[in-house]
Amino acid sequence: MSFSRNRAIVFALEHTNMSVQQAAYKFDCSTRQIRRIHARYKAEGEDGLHPRSHATRSHPNQTPEAMVLRVIELHDQLDAQGWDSGARSIHAYLSQQSPDQTIPSVSTIWRILKRADRVEAQPQKRPRTSFIRFRADYPNETWQSDFTHWQLADTTDIEITTWIDDHSRFILLAQAFEVTTVEVITHTFLTASRRWGLPQSILTDNGLVYTTRLARGNRYNMQPNGFEQLLDKLHITAKHGRPYHPGTQGKVERYHHTLKKWLTAQPPAQTLEQLNHMLADFVAYYNYRRPHQSLDNQIPYNVYTATPKAEPQISMNGSLWRVRVDKVDTFGKVTLRWQSELRHLGVGRAHAHTSVAILVNENHATVVNTQTGEILGEFTLDVNKNYHAKNPK
Repeated sequence: MSFSRNRAIVFALEHTNMSVQQAAYKFDCSTRQIRRIHARYKAEGEDGLHPRSHATRSHPNQTPEAMVLRVIELHDQLDAQGWDSGARSIHAYLSQQSPDQTIPSVSTIWRILKRADRVEAQPQKRPRTSFIRFRADYPNETWQSDFTHWQLADTTDIEITTWIDDHSRFILLAQAFEVTTVEVITHTFLTASRRWGLPQSILTDNGLVYTTRLARGNRYNMQPNGFEQLLDKLHITAKHGRPYHPGTQGKVERYHHTLKKWLTAQPPAQTLEQLNHMLADFVAYYNYRRPHQSLDNQIPYNVYTATPKAEPQISMNGSLWRVRVDKVDTFGKVTLRWQSELRHLGVGRAHAHTSVAILVNENHATVVNTQTGEILGEFTLDVNKNYHAKNPK
């Protein structure tokens, strides 16, 4: 009740000899309220007639002040470093850092950030419920690739080429070049494949460095470029999004947003070499430390290594052959994991530094030059041997 109404009640009781029951009837309230107002007046005078707050006096479920400060501090730290600093990201980091501690919910963290003026309203963003997600079932089932532009400190334009696993968001390779060509795409693909294995398929846009299928408006039967020919030799399926529909390659496009946000927060790179060092730092954090929201806040590397990898297979004479790529080392050898052990195949010093594909079926292995298609050697694998020489012709 208002101060003026409470004062009128007290005046009626004190100066008109009105009874409590009569006052309750006149002011349309209970006798209990009348007695409480009168008691407050006798104890505190007119100061006791001011309306009292009905809010609870204790908040047993209130987030501790230390946790509030920690949430704000973590937000500011992530934001300064160029990483995602929203409520979901903060919840994931807190869960990762303190698995045994009670962590505020995502909505509570959002309210903390809102009260601290750390939330920027974005009404134009689509609700998450409208997203239609698709994801490869296994690691290396599909790789996505694209390149994006960035500038050095002197405004020199640089292009950053990336290969990313569709299943796990794991960055297989990110490297900067002065210009991205078919040779660059081929080189980066083979480099990533030698380290992580070959994919079953790739998904890219229709840039000429990836495909010539839409060259010159698709009015001419253009010869496949060198990269397409390599994929055909390795029996890797090439998939491409519709023109002007970048959402098909949404994972690598979203990754570009995260990458550029991080690069913007760093001092500008002076040289191409320095930029590549920065990209290596970014990839190390992104792959091995940063929880990813689309992976239920798991680390990309953990998801990438959690299940067996898919790989291309070639059907020959009714048998399926497993394929992997490698580069012949200085001593003329390539390495193959077979029967859970590393095996060394002697191809020959004459082929040192040659990019090759290794076809494996049971205990038979064939090494093929990826550029010419020449068979460099055939091998019969023995579980008791680590080094294998070529089969005699």
